[in-house]
Amino acid sequence: MQCEICGVEIIGKPRKVVVEGTEVEVCGKCAQYGTAPQSWSPVSKKMAPVSKAPLIRTKKQKPNPFNTMGEEIIANYSQVIREARDEKGWSQEELAHKTKVKVSLIRKVEREEIMPEDSLRKILEKTLDIKLTERVSHDLMEEGGMFKSTTLGDIVKIKRK
Repeated sequence: MQCEICGVEIIGKPRKVVVEGTEVEVCGKCAQYGTAPQSWSPVSKKMAPVSKAPLIRTKKQKPNPFNTMGEEIIANYSQVIREARDEKGWSQEELAHKTKVKVSLIRKVEREEIMPEDSLRKILEKTLDIKLTERVSHDLMEEGGMFKSTTLGDIVKIKRK
């Protein structure tokens, strides 16, 4: 067996020490780098609830990511948000208060510095009664059934020796 720190072949019985929270088997020289493991650690007693009827667990259905595919955020999202906010007569601060997000985030979205994540997009759509996504056309599909887009191979220049 080899020492797990220095890799030297251990002759005899290896020593178990704890190094940074991990128990390892080491040689006599490397034993100084760790501490002796505690042989007994207290475990809290947890009382499980006693129930006479068996529990029936229902599986939560995970959202299918393919249902949301094909929708992209519209190009003029910042303009749509700004116009909807102005139509309701709200300032950026009021919109931030109603959506419970920071004012700076609303400002950045309206200036197109950042694109809103799905969670923020859904909140803005619900609060302002707008739609910020559109279906992607299936005309973009190739014969193979995959979307034609830029790949890493289109961008990278390979240097050959």
